[in-house]
Amino acid sequence: MQFTIQQIADALGAECQGDGGLTIVRAAEPGDAGPTDLAMAMSPKYAEALSKGEARAAVLWEGADWQAMGLRAAIFVKRPRMAMAGITAMLDRGQGIEPGIHPSAVIDPTAEIGPDVAIGPLTVVGARARIGSGSVIGAHCVVGMDAILGEQALLREMVSIGARAQIGDRFIAQPGARIGGDGFSFVTPEVSGAERARETLGDQGDAKAQSWLRIHSLGAVEIGDDVEVGANCTVDNGTIRNTRIGNGTKLDNLVHVGHNTRVGRDCLLCGQTGVSGSVEIGNNVVLGGQTGVVDNIFIGDGVISGGGTKILSNVPAGRVVMGYPGIKMETHTDVYKAQRRLPRMARDVEALKKAVFKQTPSD
Repeated sequence: MQFTIQQIADALGAECQGDGGLTIVRAAEPGDAGPTDLAMAMSPKYAEALSKGEARAAVLWEGADWQAMGLRAAIFVKRPRMAMAGITAMLDRGQGIEPGIHPSAVIDPTAEIGPDVAIGPLTVVGARARIGSGSVIGAHCVVGMDAILGEQALLREMVSIGARAQIGDRFIAQPGARIGGDGFSFVTPEVSGAERARETLGDQGDAKAQSWLRIHSLGAVEIGDDVEVGANCTVDNGTIRNTRIGNGTKLDNLVHVGHNTRVGRDCLLCGQTGVSGSVEIGNNVVLGGQTGVVDNIFIGDGVISGGGTKILSNVPAGRVVMGYPGIKMETHTDVYKAQRRLPRMARDVEALKKAVFKQTPSD
């Protein structure tokens, strides 16, 4: 896969100078770039590293003196991360999944496979499943019965899509993602200690030990267009209604979305975030890494949570929260500063006590 500097600049809508016909094979760090590499040096801090490599072309910040850097060509960008999105998309060499259906794949006769679909070794496609055109299904994947996968999907190796899942176009699932497992729903014949503790905030009362009975998941999972889920993500089926994930939402590695939860459009759920069941999450919400969300609450549009936040109650739209429990970030910062002062305050109080209560030794 090769592109000229001019082709890359045109795709980015960016200005290029120098030899636009120079051919690029891959992107590289400035100090490691060779003659056929495009050095990613989009900030002045990379100028010194660029001089140590052998790059003939680079992506630079606006106003950079590319000729003084010994380059033959340069592309100038205003927003580096946006440029990274375009360049990496062009130079991505894929996973090497061969076109067509591998002989070891097991495809149910009633399944509908669209044109130009690639299916890797040992993949299983269930009864009446539908896979949209241009999709790429990696090795050891499972697409369950009656599942619908839109056009241009990419399932990396060992992804499983459960029965009756409905997934839109351009879906990406990283290795080991599990869509459509049953929800974690259990009940005891009589009120359990956990239920008592939740009602009383700590007291189990006289609840006795009991066995748990399984509540089956009759719902499925609905996923919109342009959704990506990371490696080893899990999205559970709904109990009665479907679990939903809106268009454009991205889930990082090891994210869990519980049964009946509904996630809006263009959300980011970062690594190890866990969302309990029956949560309503609005649009454009960002949950930082290891955020935990309790069940049966709502999180409004545009909410941002800092890493490690534990959200235990409803969060209004637009709020930025942090901490355990999650509170306004500015309040959490004040609390954190106060906590750091506590040892010094304790020493000061102890010194005051000694000064106030000090008595003259008796004869």
